[in-house]
Amino acid sequence: MRILLIVLVILLLVLLALSFHIVPQNYEGLVETLGKYSRTVKAGFVMIFPGVQRIRKVSLALQPLEISKYRIITKDNAEITTSLTLNYLVTDSYKYFYNNTDSVESMVQLIRGHLRDIIGRMELNEALGSTSQINAQLADAIGDLTDIYGIRVVRVNVDELLPSPEIQKAMDKQLTADREKTAAIARAEGEARNIELTTKAKNDALVATAKANAEAIKTQADAEAIKTQADADAYRIKKLQESLDKAGEGYFRNQSLDSFNQLAQGPNNLIVVDKDEISNLGKIPAAKKIWDQSKNED
Repeated sequence: MRILLIVLVILLLVLLALSFHIVPQNYEGLVETLGKYSRTVKAGFVMIFPGVQRIRKVSLALQPLEISKYRIITKDNAEITTSLTLNYLVTDSYKYFYNNTDSVESMVQLIRGHLRDIIGRMELNEALGSTSQINAQLADAIGDLTDIYGIRVVRVNVDELLPSPEIQKAMDKQLTADREKTAAIARAEGEARNIELTTKAKNDALVATAKANAEAIKTQADAEAIKTQADADAYRIKKLQESLDKAGEGYFRNQSLDSFNQLAQGPNNLIVVDKDEISNLGKIPAAKKIWDQSKNED
């Protein structure tokens, strides 16, 4: 009897030990009775009936997930490999555990399908340069669709979009060709600019030389014109002097008489007499009277 009692006590202690469970912080417990869901318990100390009930613990914490690389065909039939990461958390432990055999895998397939649809409507170059746009469209497309699995996707991010090796080689060749073309254009523009500057400098030098030559020719022509005028004046004076030297006394007397006649015909009451006849001026009565009056006034 004592042995049987001891065995019963041990069995009771074992049953009590199996009856008590602790649900950790940020977890929920799903209690099943005879394999059927009965209730959900929060974190803390939980008691169940061993052998009849069991408890399944579901984490509610934010969890990261990396979706491995897989291939997608773009609108222009280019093959690219993509990979992404996301963060999700369980919002409904019942749906998460009972509505799907593998809610995480179902969520991954859903995201892959939407990403394939988004990139499939883009051409290769557009897709490679629109990672942030793809992230935004993917987040909008997923929306609340994962609620059916009791999951909410907090963040999703496309980490990389890589073209196939063949396309990447072609792109590298194209990039090299574009760089060589740009370099060739830059060299050609530099040479053209250099030629333009050189030609302009030569033209400016030619124009300056021509202007200097023209100025020199003009100066020389002016000097020659002045010399010619001076020679002409000197020649005229010489000829005039020769003519005057050959002229007789009668010529100069006639010139004097002409000058006197011109003065006498002027508007002034002017009388012009020869220097030899100035002494006879006093013999004229009217002149003598005027002379005497002027002396008396003095």
